[in-house]
Parts: sequence; C-alpha cells; structure tokens
Amino acid sequence: MSLGKRHVSIGTLRNSFDRRSLVVAGVQGGLGLLLAGRLGYLAVAQNAKYQLESESNRVNLSLIPPRRGWLLDRNGIPLASNRADYRIDIIPDRMSDGAHTITRLGEILQLTAVDLRDLTDKIERSNGFAPVEVASGVDIERYAAVSVRLPELPGVITQRGFSRLYPTGPSVGHLIGHVGTASAEDFGKERNPLLITPGYKIGKDGLEKQFEMTLRGKPGARRVEVTASGRIVRDLDTRDDVPGKPVRLTIDSQLQDYAARRLGPESGSVVVMDCNSGDLLAMSSMPSFDPNSFSDGIGRIEWKMLSDDDHVPLRNKVLRGLYPPGSTVKPMVALAFLEAGLDPEESVGCGGGLRVGNRVFHCWNRGGHGSVNMAKAIYQSCDVYFYYFAQKIGMEKIAAMARRLGLGQEFELPVLGQSYGTVPDPEWKLRKYDREWQTFDTANATIGQGYMLVNPLQQAVMTARIASGKMVMPRLLLNPSAPEASSLDFPQDHLDFVHQAMSDVVNGPGTAGRARLPLEDVKLAGKTGTAQVVGLNVSSGKGGPWKYRDHGHFVCFAPFDKPRYACAVVIEHGGGSSAAYPVARDVMTFLFDPAKALEVLHGYEKVWGGTAQQRLDVKYRAYTAAFGDSAPKVTADEEKKKAREEEETQQETAQPIVEGPRTPPPEPVVPLPPDPATPVSVPPPAPATTPSSAPESGQ
Repeated sequence: MSLGKRHVSIGTLRNSFDRRSLVVAGVQGGLGLLLAGRLGYLAVAQNAKYQLESESNRVNLSLIPPRRGWLLDRNGIPLASNRADYRIDIIPDRMSDGAHTITRLGEILQLTAVDLRDLTDKIERSNGFAPVEVASGVDIERYAAVSVRLPELPGVITQRGFSRLYPTGPSVGHLIGHVGTASAEDFGKERNPLLITPGYKIGKDGLEKQFEMTLRGKPGARRVEVTASGRIVRDLDTRDDVPGKPVRLTIDSQLQDYAARRLGPESGSVVVMDCNSGDLLAMSSMPSFDPNSFSDGIGRIEWKMLSDDDHVPLRNKVLRGLYPPGSTVKPMVALAFLEAGLDPEESVGCGGGLRVGNRVFHCWNRGGHGSVNMAKAIYQSCDVYFYYFAQKIGMEKIAAMARRLGLGQEFELPVLGQSYGTVPDPEWKLRKYDREWQTFDTANATIGQGYMLVNPLQQAVMTARIASGKMVMPRLLLNPSAPEASSLDFPQDHLDFVHQAMSDVVNGPGTAGRARLPLEDVKLAGKTGTAQVVGLNVSSGKGGPWKYRDHGHFVCFAPFDKPRYACAVVIEHGGGSSAAYPVARDVMTFLFDPAKALEVLHGYEKVWGGTAQQRLDVKYRAYTAAFGDSAPKVTADEEKKKAREEEETQQETAQPIVEGPRTPPPEPVVPLPPDPATPVSVPPPAPATTPSSAPESGQ
C-alpha cells in the first residue's frame, strides 16, 4: 500500500450514497412542494381569473350599436330615420395585407375605381382602430359572398344593423346635418368603447350633433362561442339595445322640402315662421349637400364637386349668410318714425335724389316719385322719403327699433354658428372704427345698406313681429304648451298702417304686384329689397358676372287681415328683388293650397332638370365621367382650408360700401298680369349663371 492514499471501504461508500440520496430526495421533495403549492394556488386562488380568461378565448362579447333616435317634424313625419341594412366594414389595424383585402372586396362587391380610391383614402385617414365603412345597403347575395370569405379577409367585418336615412336628402342638409364615424378627438373626449364599435356613427353637424346624447341611446351586447380561429359556433346570449329618444321639431317637412326645391338652381334661403308661436316651419338653404352620402364619408368626386361650386353649398345661408337687407327694413323704419311722433301724412317731394351733406343720394326712381307720404314711401319704396325723415328722427331711434324687432340678435336655438350681423349706430361706429357717425351713414342705414347686415332668420323674425305685434321668439323644438309671446306694445293703429302699406306693395300700386297669391281669399303683404354687392362703378348689379349682381330680398306675411305666417327669402346675386318674391309667393301658396303650388314647382323642375336630388346625381355622374379617380384627394387640411376660405369670402362680401347712394338704377315698370289668381305657367327664372330679368319696379 502506497503512502498518501485514503482507504475507502464499502461502509464509507454506503454512507456517502445515503447522504447524497437524502439531499436529492430533499431537493425533489422541495420542488414537489413548490409545484403542488403553485398548482394549488392556480387552481384555487386564481381559479376565477383563469376561468374568465379561458371563457374569453371561447366567448366573444361585442357591443350592438343602438338605433339612433328619429328627428321628426311637427306632424310626426321623419326628417331623419333609420333603415335596416347589411353593411361591410374594415378595421385597418386588423388587416394583414391591406392591398389584397381591398382588391378582393372590390371584386366581390363590384366596386368601381372611384369607390376603391375613396375607400383607400378613408383607410389612410382613419385612426387604425376605428372601423371604416366599405359599403352599406348591400344586398343579401353580396353580403353572403363576403361573409363566407371572412377567414381569408382579416380585418373585414360583416354585420346587419341600421344606417341613417334622410328621406328628403339635400332639402334638410343644413338643417339636420349628418352623422359620421367618430374621430380620434371624439373618442379622446369620452373614452367610450361604443364610439369605435363597427357601424356606429355620431352626429357631426347640425341638429344631429346638437342632440347627440338624446339621439344616441344605449348599446346592446352579444355573446357568441367561437373557435380558436374566431369562427362563430353559436350564439350564447344577446342584450337588446335601447334606441335613442326621438326629437320633435317645429319644422313642417313638406314645406321644408318644397321651399328647398322651389329655390331651384339659385343660391339662397327661405325661412317660414309662425307669427303667433314663433315656430320655425321651414329653414331652407340651397344649394345643399346630400347628408345620406356624407354619412358614408365624403369621397374625392363629391368633394371636388362641392368645392368647385361658387354658390357655396356647404354654407348654411339661413344662419351664416349676412347681407345688407335693402328696402325690406323700411316698414321697420316707418314704425320707428311713427313711434317718434312723425305724422304719416307728412310728405316730402321726391325728384329722384336728395343732397345729404356734400353728396347727392339718389332714389331708385331717378325720375322721382313726386309728393310722397309714409304709405307711398313704403309701397313705392321711395328712398328720398327715408333719407329726409331719418335725419330728423336720428339713427339711435331707428337702431333701437331694429333691435326690438330682432335684427342684430342671436337667438337661443339648438343650432351651430349664428352670424348675427350688425345694427349700426353712432356708439357702435365709434367703438368699431374709432370714427364719428356721419349723416350719410344714417342715409345708408335707413334703406338697409351701409353698415347694416342681417341674416335671413332675423328678417323672418322682424316680419313676424311686425305682423303680430308680439315679441315672438323663433323656436325649433315643438312645445304645444309654450307660453304666448308678450306684446311689443305698439299702438294698433301704427301696426294697421304699416300692414296696409305692405299689402299695397303686393295688392295695390306697389313694387311687387307679381307676388300676389293665386288665391281669391288670401292676401299677401310684403316688402321688396335689393342689396348692392359692389359699387356702381363696378357693376349695375343686374347683369354681368354672377358675383357682382345685387342680392334679392323679399319679406312677407299672410293672411294680410289675420297674420299667421311670416316668410323671408334671400336670393344671392339674383339681380334684385324680382328674383326673390316669386319664390316667396309660391312658398306661401303651398301653405294654403299645396296642390296649386306643386303644379307650379313641377313645371319649373322640368326646365331645371329635376329635383334638387336628381340634379345632384346628374352633376355627380358628370364629375365622375370627367375626373374618375384623378380627382384631388380629400384631406383634413383641405377641409379646413376650404372652410377658412368660405369664412373669408363671407366676411368680404359683408363689408359695407359707403361711397354714397346704395340703390341700383331703376327697374322698368311693367303691367301686372291680367289675372293674378291664375297659376304661373311662364318659363322659370334663368339659372343663376345667367342675368336675371327685372320685371318689376322698385327695390
């Protein structure tokens, strides 16, 4: 045996093995205890959590968009309703191959090149997580064709639901507004998962936006069992949605549609108001847009079509249009004169003009009206009478009466963006321009020119208050139990005098004989107005470029002896009041005899090329043929730029011209029709792209 080597016996080896075995067994036992503890923890303490996760893999829970509340007119007729349809959406974030998916959908749904381009644009503008509409109102065959191919089209969603429907299309575009997919800003404000639910849309403009929370309703929910690949196995449970509440408006849907259609190819507005309650029966602004197509997201062709139109179809002219009211304010000025104590029989000689300071302000009738009292000044629209007596009465009293009758006022209505204009007076001019009020400012303002600016709604309110003598306030929400308007405390003889003079405008020796109603038992009282747009050194206002022509105004009420309805019509660049009062005549006729008014309208529409909707469709097809998918891309920046340009244009056209006389040259006097009760059968007025005729005298 060599020295230094340890002797290992069998006993030593056995003891060493036993120790190692014990250590290994201890480690194994410890691991076993840990595993058993972990399994116990997962099985007992975490049971609920993993059961829920397991269930969520097996069960899909999705929100069911609520049916949107209807917007109803005063008679319960829907202005905005819902229709059941089949629809196809895309969630961009879930697409694996976007180009392939879009191409495949185009083949299945038979989309045109323009449709595919618009779809691509909408996907690019989307937020990724928000659904993008591919098509709505899809027939059952194409819906089924897409449904069976969903496994090969990740990100595509098919669903049966409800979409918004506007039965009269462009007739209510500005009034009702439209719906659309919620933006990232919308979602950021609420953080409501409903806003990113496929197929759900919110109010984007008009009354749809103002009453969003009322119309929205509460979503339903659907639980379905699915496979690992997402294929639905069976329905488990469904909770029905709660529809939004309806909103009842004061609008008369048939009158609203008639007024919009009667405006034809003109750029203008019609407001009809109940003289006693203040209910707004019609608020038509044309040209307009089709809110049905806006709900799907505006495409390139429609954007170019609307952007190219110099009649500004995206502006609500009832609320945002500002115009010098012209001679339509003369009945208001006459009331101010009467209240100041002016004898209505006191007269002034009109020789065709009046010197005011170092300027001569001309009357529209350069030959003069001779001796003119207050009644003749109204029905013949003599400017000289108002120039002369306004200097004696003072602008402060005239401005106070204008505000009392609703001019310059912003009304509490559920609408977006009222432009309330200007009722000028010395204090206003000093504050606005830091300049003193001049006598010629009074002369301009007293015939509705110069700094004075109003919107058509204010003109309708002014007319209703003159007609009723009450402080009627415009209303859009129907409330049969609303309190009666208070009196304006005008002496009845003052009102009777002005009413008779306004009746003579139409039914007597006034400036609008062709505005007579074709009804034997109803008389219309009104006042014409012509508002100059550019200086007489630029254009006469009757012809030439459309944008240089005068605006045409007409305000009226009927019946003359018991006022019930008030109406205001504005035709932008119509060449004078002769473009406005035929529209008012037919709209007011519709209130008393719809069949007779529709007969006239149908004759006009044959010449115009159909209804407003039909003309929009024809124009869209023409633009599609001309531009196809080469139309410029719609971007958020472009939309903002267009809105800014429209706002600047509106402000520019609203700037006062204070160079002197603001009235146009006289219109020729023509004989009245031999039988004013006979329905109109003459050709309609020329479209706004050609000079309009001037068959009547005055303003």
